[in-house]
Amino acid sequence: MISCDKAAVICSKTQYREAGFRERLQLWMHLLVCKTCTSFSRKNGKLTNLCDQAVIKTLSPEEKSRLKSLLQSDLSKDA
Repeated sequence: MISCDKAAVICSKTQYREAGFRERLQLWMHLLVCKTCTSFSRKNGKLTNLCDQAVIKTLSPEEKSRLKSLLQSDLSKDA
């Protein structure tokens, strides 16, 4: 039987399709007996689904560069 810590790691790997068959089997067996990890797995799955549904806009490389320059110029003014 795997520990709860290892189950949490495998749970995360499973959600990103990085866990192998043996790990998924170990997780499944652990979840049969551990209600705490079952709850964690369910909540983690919901969080992943919400993140996948979110419309997140990130800064373009140009915007990041401009923001970095602005921050650096503000820091040099304060010094």
